[in-house]
Amino acid sequence: MDLSFTEVQTMLIDSIDKFIANDYGFEQRQRYAASDSGFSQDVWATFAELGWTAVPFAEDDGGFDGGPVELMVMMQRFGRGLLVEPFLANVVLAGGILRRLANGEQKAGWLRPMIAGELQAALAVTEPQSRYELADIRTAAVAEGDQWVITGTKGVVFNGGNAGLLIIPARTSGEPGDRQGVTVFAIDGTADGVTRTRYPTVDGHQAAEIRLDSVRVGADAILGEVGHGYDALEAAASDATLAVCAEAVGIMQAMTEKTIEYTKSRVQFGVPISSFQALQHRMVDMLTACEQSYSLLLWACMANADGTDDAGRAISAIKYQVGTAGKKVGQEAVQLHGGMGVTWDLDIAHYFKRLTAIGQIFGNADWHLDKLATN
Repeated sequence: MDLSFTEVQTMLIDSIDKFIANDYGFEQRQRYAASDSGFSQDVWATFAELGWTAVPFAEDDGGFDGGPVELMVMMQRFGRGLLVEPFLANVVLAGGILRRLANGEQKAGWLRPMIAGELQAALAVTEPQSRYELADIRTAAVAEGDQWVITGTKGVVFNGGNAGLLIIPARTSGEPGDRQGVTVFAIDGTADGVTRTRYPTVDGHQAAEIRLDSVRVGADAILGEVGHGYDALEAAASDATLAVCAEAVGIMQAMTEKTIEYTKSRVQFGVPISSFQALQHRMVDMLTACEQSYSLLLWACMANADGTDDAGRAISAIKYQVGTAGKKVGQEAVQLHGGMGVTWDLDIAHYFKRLTAIGQIFGNADWHLDKLATN
């Protein structure tokens, strides 16, 4: 089996690596994360100029026809660079819904500006009671004449505080938990009745709680068909799960490399601590965990690219792997760096924070293990 990257994929990897090496140092990342928006608008414009925001979309929509493999290599590199720009929120989640459900006019109004870096978007799917169950939607949309009135609460909305476009799944029929009866709406982030409370998350990113109080929208705000939006939500969530798993693998690889390099320079008892056999064994375990995770990631990407029957199981397998192996790698990296491994000024601590957050979003290890056992 040929697992080598194509020329285009290699060029994509090289462009991201060069950008991170030359223009995205750790200190810059910290300044961007501490800003009001939680990222750099200039860097996001560079993303668009370099075509990165267009990669997963069809050529007819202004994209480059990329698939799961292209998304994997990008997110893996973003993980290594510890980037805080809202690629996941805009391109994978919100963009994933728009490319699947939006009509031509809606794509022209929302998707193309988002690809161009001119519009920030967010998918608000999680609710306070829903945990990891996508269909547990209690936000309701009721038809009143030629309008719809939306009421409900959404939580942990990535990029929700910055989004000019909010994509809101709401229940137009059925009961919470039903896959049928879910309709997806696109609304202005500043519309009457929308209240947003933004906050920083532990991993240096931002999220928001969003309250919808009788928000009125027209029929042109509906994405896809009334009552048939769940499949697109599930597909976008699968893409996002695969994306953060690739990011986690990149983080694990970076932490392992940095730890090995540190032990070569840290001297104890007159010799580098990398010469201690007990520490060598622990670093081998870290490297093994990285390789196992990367192998599962490749399987998940290929399964999803080919649309095989076990694509969903492959995603649950890699999410379980990064949730367990990632915790092990992170803990070892912190401990082998000593006390400074948990300090604000060292990137290892921030890698571990992001890795910990990834372990909890889109289903933790236990939740995906249950899916593997029952499917």
